[in-house]
Amino acid sequence: MPDLSATPALPMGSTTILIVDDEPANLKILAATLGEEGYRVIAATDGPTALRLAERAPVPALILLDLMMPGMDGWEVLRHLRENPVTEHIPVVMVTALSDEKDERGGFEAGASDYITKPFRDPILRARVRTQLEAAGMRAMLRHDLAREKQLRDLEGDLMQTVVIRSLAHLAETRDPETGNHILRTQKYVRTLAEDLRQHGWEMSDDYVRLLERSAPLHDIGKVAIHDSILRKPGPLTPEEWVKMKTHAPEGAKAIERAEADVYKEASERWRETELDDKTRNLLDCLGIAKEIAMRHHERWDGSGYPDGLAGEQIPRSGRLMALADVFDALINKRCYKQAWSHEAARDEILKGRGSHFDPEVVAAFERCYDEFCRIAQTFADGPTDDEAEDRAA
Repeated sequence: MPDLSATPALPMGSTTILIVDDEPANLKILAATLGEEGYRVIAATDGPTALRLAERAPVPALILLDLMMPGMDGWEVLRHLRENPVTEHIPVVMVTALSDEKDERGGFEAGASDYITKPFRDPILRARVRTQLEAAGMRAMLRHDLAREKQLRDLEGDLMQTVVIRSLAHLAETRDPETGNHILRTQKYVRTLAEDLRQHGWEMSDDYVRLLERSAPLHDIGKVAIHDSILRKPGPLTPEEWVKMKTHAPEGAKAIERAEADVYKEASERWRETELDDKTRNLLDCLGIAKEIAMRHHERWDGSGYPDGLAGEQIPRSGRLMALADVFDALINKRCYKQAWSHEAARDEILKGRGSHFDPEVVAAFERCYDEFCRIAQTFADGPTDDEAEDRAA
């Protein structure tokens, strides 16, 4: 095992991370990187040792687990972790040199939260660890609150939903780091369009608009299921890669549907269906709209979109609003496969899509609200990426 004594001195109560790898060199890299972030790092070079450390107080907040180890491999370690009540809720990030999609899918099905491929890239490693810890903290909070019915009833439902939804949305963003403040901007674009359309004939209640805004950040949650080689490809996708990329819409809807079922089951065990409390109903309504947006924000008004080629009024309003918001924001911001467009060029492109890509009424609302879109884009503009910050510091 490598000497971890060089890890910076840490304050009492620092977050503990367990790293598991049979290669001392990999452990040393991980320990140094995470130590710089202020985490308390403990290490194991084999499965049995990892399992002992995982249930020893203080229980790790996160485990980075190498899959390919002699003896007890990472798959078996993961299975034991999920079977142990002490460790079943610890998020596990798979660390692997494998790039086979079947291995990734198998890891997620076995209970892993994410994966990192070797060789490690510092910005990606740090971002994934930070996001997993944030998400784990929110899940722990929810488990604690659900154990106390009275506390659950007293919680401020709107704030809790917003925090959880944004945590999940940021989890998807770590797979596509260049998206920056995309979820905040698109969330505000959607509300802006909805508020305008309410004044021009669309009947939407205040509650619906609030739920629409709150659920919008989950529109791309399905990207968690897309491999980095596709998501971060700097050039055009092949036809086969496009087929895979398009699955992020139904995959996102499925993930939200599973969360919806979990909430309903949990609530039904406490109250009969006719007696669900207002906060639970509100959360279920929010997840329903989020599922709708995730599934339909790539449909097109003329029926040429995906995943189902819906057209016109067949497309839910939520999907029509997000379709325009998503495209505008993608155009005006830099991506790995394109440079940023000017706001004016993006506006012209949106107007060209009237009646083909976009609902004509939504485009009309966009024209009326164009200045507000620009203000939102400037207010929540992305800062420099980790790589750009490093370049500036060099």
